[in-house]
Amino acid sequence: MEAKLPAFIFALLLRKCRVGQGVKTPPFHGGITGSNPVRGTTKALCLRALFILSNQRTLLILAKKHFILVLSLLCKVVLLQAQSADSSNQNSTTVYPQKDLSDMIEQWFGHPPKKQINPDSVDKDKIFLSVFPAIGYTLQTRLAAILAGNIAFYTSPEKTNLSAITSSIAITQNKQFTLPVQFNIWTKNNRFNFQGDWRLYKYPQETFGLGSNNNLSVDGNLIDYSYARFYTVALKNITKNVYGGVGYFLDYHWGIEQEGYNNGRVSDFELYGGEEKTVSSGYGINFLYDSRTNAVNPSSGVYTNILYRSNTKWLGSDDNWQSLLIDARKYFKISKNSILGFWSYNWLILSGRPPYLDLPSTSWDTYTNTGRGFIQGRFRSKQMLYAETEYRFQITNNGLLGGVMFANTQAFTDWQTNHFNKLQPAAGGGLRIKLNKYSKTNLDIDYGFGAGGSHGLFVNIGEIF
Repeated sequence: MEAKLPAFIFALLLRKCRVGQGVKTPPFHGGITGSNPVRGTTKALCLRALFILSNQRTLLILAKKHFILVLSLLCKVVLLQAQSADSSNQNSTTVYPQKDLSDMIEQWFGHPPKKQINPDSVDKDKIFLSVFPAIGYTLQTRLAAILAGNIAFYTSPEKTNLSAITSSIAITQNKQFTLPVQFNIWTKNNRFNFQGDWRLYKYPQETFGLGSNNNLSVDGNLIDYSYARFYTVALKNITKNVYGGVGYFLDYHWGIEQEGYNNGRVSDFELYGGEEKTVSSGYGINFLYDSRTNAVNPSSGVYTNILYRSNTKWLGSDDNWQSLLIDARKYFKISKNSILGFWSYNWLILSGRPPYLDLPSTSWDTYTNTGRGFIQGRFRSKQMLYAETEYRFQITNNGLLGGVMFANTQAFTDWQTNHFNKLQPAAGGGLRIKLNKYSKTNLDIDYGFGAGGSHGLFVNIGEIF
């Protein structure tokens, strides 16, 4: 399959949108009809997802033994859970008070319970703050001391989406320091949307070469560097749920040093033309469709973000190069307390030669969430295709605990031929702990297993997608 990628991706997105043809309530918000609505629609979604992945015959042959098996099992679990939930909903009208972690902490310390407020009819003048100090462990950091937080708020009491600012600070066993800040802010009546991804890192990290054929045990190469990222986008409403705008994007790496291999082998970093300092600076043209009302924990709707980025020397970039990012997500409410989500994230270099550390790579998306089951930076090349599905369900009636099952797959091109040659599947499950019942912010604790023996723990605030 040669690199005729944009046409393939747009076809994939079009097919995914067509899945919702049976919806009869307001667009993209569930409302399924038929003699057996959950079974019929869920089967159609699963079959459509399998069809999308199997449309490229070469990639299917490489991945079907793992990814399709996991996806099929996930579909069966969704069907059983949805049928059970529908049955229980028909036989019970009990309303359970909703709880979050702060409620439980107060209860443990013997404080009297607060007056119950319906989380779905909250005071839109309030600010919802979630802070979580922790000692964690990830594949790329080993042990880490972390302070993570999320602020969610409405900028207007009128019909306006929930805005959110997410940040964390971490010091790790691998001598890394990270300070990311991401924001997604909506103005009154959703007239404007401002998005940002700012980071300051001191980040020694193993990389594993280019493409998707490298070996986890022998291809690790430690590269130490400092990194500053500044991405900011301003979008204006064009029509209902549709936005267009522009942004500025800066990636600055300095103090880049590689450890190299003990046997004297030349690394892909050197072969690609490793530098000690790189600057990628450019403008972006952004198109957004977003019918979600809560980006922190979506329960329905569609999100499609298309970003064309042009890095130019006149804006300070080392070289001229262009990229296209297509991020598409769709959510289906299977029952009152369960959701099935689909995610397609595709990062494509259209022309030019980006610096090694600016190439598309596993878990280097805005929220570092792609590729659960693999270490960050596990795969890297000029073109990246990614797909994921996740089933979310409630465990306790009070909403404090929930769970997820997920499966994902990613493919990268050989950096010299620009041909895709291998899919890398992963799957896993996790626990959700409600940090704030009003903004519906969860603490995510997941464990994923990837191809080639990769596995690890993944922690996040807010849903993965």
